[in-house]
Amino acid sequence: MKLYLKYFAINLKSQMQYKATFLLNIFARIVLAFATVAGVWFMFLRFNEVEGFTLPQVLLCTAVTTMSFALSETFARGFDIFPRLLGNGQFDRILVRPRGVIFQVLASQMEFARLGILVQAVFVFCYAIPNSGVHWTWDKVLTLVLMVACGAAVFFSLFIVYAAFAFFTTEGLEFMNILTHGGREFGRYPYAIYGNGVLRFLTFVVPLALFQYYPLLYLLEKERSVLYMFTPLIALLFLLPAYGFFRLGLRRFKSTGS
Repeated sequence: MKLYLKYFAINLKSQMQYKATFLLNIFARIVLAFATVAGVWFMFLRFNEVEGFTLPQVLLCTAVTTMSFALSETFARGFDIFPRLLGNGQFDRILVRPRGVIFQVLASQMEFARLGILVQAVFVFCYAIPNSGVHWTWDKVLTLVLMVACGAAVFFSLFIVYAAFAFFTTEGLEFMNILTHGGREFGRYPYAIYGNGVLRFLTFVVPLALFQYYPLLYLLEKERSVLYMFTPLIALLFLLPAYGFFRLGLRRFKSTGS
């Protein structure tokens, strides 16, 4: 942890060299993120509900998914740019250092400007939490914390899978953006509104619904089983195949010779 904090400080200092640019980047991401919220709000000007969910309840979904994605994209940026590390030979240097590969890739790149999206999510939470109709007890607060934390872990797993594909293709596969950035965009609404087929896929294959849709049902008391409260923890199991796939790619890695 001490070494990670050093990497954290180095990344932050390097990005703060041009403070005005850094702050403008954060502000721009806040504005762009609010465009997503505006799209949801405009739709609710015409419809009072979507599949039984009101505007504040949908915005609760939006904030959970946005915050989870922002945390993952900020601190797992090294996996998002992993094909670049392979192409320019930097990954060869990572392999000869006396630290784990996952740790080094994770600490190599942090993009703090992405925290602008996190700031926007906090503003949305400030509106959605008191207006969503949820009776906030300790278990509901815990559920919300699990939704955000486990959601960040699921997106982190998807970035690992994206990086693992690069071992086989050298270049990143753009279809993974459907699950990472696309998962964030689709997460503006409860995943169930896209149909049973999509919901099953996002439950049993890529567990985005486990941290967003099912615990939301528990928050809104549409489902009272405690199992729905802990579905975000079940989503953490996705880390295992993601890590296994990365290790498989690592065993097949051949240097680019750069």
